[in-house]
Amino acid sequence: MFNIDEELKKLPDEPGVYLMKDRNGHIIYVGKANSLKKRVRQYFQSSRNNPPKVNAMIKHIHEFEYIIVDSEVEALILEANLIKKNKPKYNILLRDDKQYPYIKVTTNEKYPRVIKTRRVLKDGAKYFGPYPSAYAVKDTIEIIRSLYPIRTCNKNFDKQQKRTRPCLNYYIGRCLGPCQGNVDEKKYMEMIDEVIMFLNGKEDKLIEVIEEKMKKASENLDFESAAKYRDQINSLKVVLEKQKIVSSNLMDQDVIGMARGIDEVCIQIFFIRSGKIVGREHFIISDTFNDDRKEILSSFIKQFYLGTAYIPKEIFIEEEIEDMEAISKWLSEKRGNKVSIRVPKRGEKSQLMEMVKKNAMDMLNQHGEEIVRKQREEEKALEQLKNLLGLDSMPNRIEAYDISNISGVLSVGSMVVFEYGRPKKSDYRRFKIETVLGSDDYKSLEEVIKRRFIRGLEEKKMMEENKIELKGFSLFPDLIMMDGGKGQVNVALQALEEMGLDIPVCGLVKDEFHSTRGIIYNNQEIKLDERSSGFKLIYRIQEEAHRFAISYHRSLRSKNMIKSELDDIKGIGEKRKRELLRHFKTVENIKKASIDELAQVKSMNRKVAEDLYSYFRKNEGR
Repeated sequence: MFNIDEELKKLPDEPGVYLMKDRNGHIIYVGKANSLKKRVRQYFQSSRNNPPKVNAMIKHIHEFEYIIVDSEVEALILEANLIKKNKPKYNILLRDDKQYPYIKVTTNEKYPRVIKTRRVLKDGAKYFGPYPSAYAVKDTIEIIRSLYPIRTCNKNFDKQQKRTRPCLNYYIGRCLGPCQGNVDEKKYMEMIDEVIMFLNGKEDKLIEVIEEKMKKASENLDFESAAKYRDQINSLKVVLEKQKIVSSNLMDQDVIGMARGIDEVCIQIFFIRSGKIVGREHFIISDTFNDDRKEILSSFIKQFYLGTAYIPKEIFIEEEIEDMEAISKWLSEKRGNKVSIRVPKRGEKSQLMEMVKKNAMDMLNQHGEEIVRKQREEEKALEQLKNLLGLDSMPNRIEAYDISNISGVLSVGSMVVFEYGRPKKSDYRRFKIETVLGSDDYKSLEEVIKRRFIRGLEEKKMMEENKIELKGFSLFPDLIMMDGGKGQVNVALQALEEMGLDIPVCGLVKDEFHSTRGIIYNNQEIKLDERSSGFKLIYRIQEEAHRFAISYHRSLRSKNMIKSELDDIKGIGEKRKRELLRHFKTVENIKKASIDELAQVKSMNRKVAEDLYSYFRKNEGR
């Protein structure tokens, strides 16, 4: 039996993180302290001066535990990670977990490319961003490609690459064509240096470089090149006119402002790169307990920068927060050099802060109610699903699996992920079935589940050993959803049991029109009210899983990647393979067909039919 009074006496006078738990052992609050002894004891003293949230939380505290750390910075990082992982009820939660897009210049390979990515790796390439949207990245890359004929293919030129047939970009002058083997690497890298100059915000310097090239070309009577450089300069000037310079020091900065509503707060963050506003983002945070502004701001900064790959050199906030020095030290360690957190008092920074706060209030007025309504609907749907299935905790992360095939030949598995009722597309995965011949949904499903969780267990062990934040396959779901009934559910449960995993699995029961009518859970069919939030969430997940699988099939078709045993048979080309599959539907039916039946297929003849018939009979025993 946990005795709070006795446990309070044992608290150490050291920095650390404490976890408050309810009667069911669920973590309801995570906090940090320079002195665990002083901080935790405060909760259980006179409640007269406590904020409403603390008084509400104390009523539900049944026990607590703590973790001792070496410094305040370590406590800050651990607190942020535990809040992100457990989503405690009484903590201020940043629900949005976006992976912002970056522009990557692949300087780690020969003839570098300029591509979009959402992952920042230590691979020798150069990364620029983050950008506020994929559209901003797309527009920037399009500008670069219109200015410079750099390659877009993913050929590996670090290896001895044979000359290959060039793509359309080569013929229309949008790629120099390194694949032809006659491109001067030094001149190509000069283009890449100019691209990097552009992405670093040094457009004025870049214009000077191109103007010098234009001048030399004119002196050499190379008027065609001079005209090309002139067009480049004009395009760059158009880009510069669209960008508003808001900072004279050309530094990378984030400016964070806040606006308060009745039950929610809107935090607006402006991204300034090289003195120019490149984008903005807003976040709506629930504020039902009327938390202190400084606490909200502090929680936002810790959770936001825990999840983003890029830290700017300066962060401006509207007022000082309690652990500003510790956060600054943590972000400096994460960035690799000094990060300053400042409160602007006067001048252009103060004016910019007022603009950000005004935008936050405008966003709150325009979209706050709708965003909060949607967020509450998602929370309600998860609550209904939890109660419907009798789960111990909220199914905040749901993974849905679908097995499908093309003409009975190529089976593929798809996995979609919903977190907090919303799709998390960065965690979607596709699987080509490798161990199953023909159309066998159960065996295919078993393969997908095992591949996903075996890899997940390996990654989780590695990340925990190296104290790396869990992501991707290492994050396990609170609920698995199968596109199928009892059979599919039981196959998944059996596969999980063999790996020593205990994860709830449910299936979707469909009517004759292939629409969801209920859920299979614990071998029982549970009816759903079609008007309920829970049903709408399940329907969205099912539709997304189906859409994702179909899009995979389309990509495979477009790349002519339909594979089967027919690919290895002499005399059976793409056309005959298509006709055979169209006629017999599956490879199994083709195996069973007689010579006469095979010969009747369009594009087949007697000789090929006899060879095909003999091939399958000869390989039956293998």
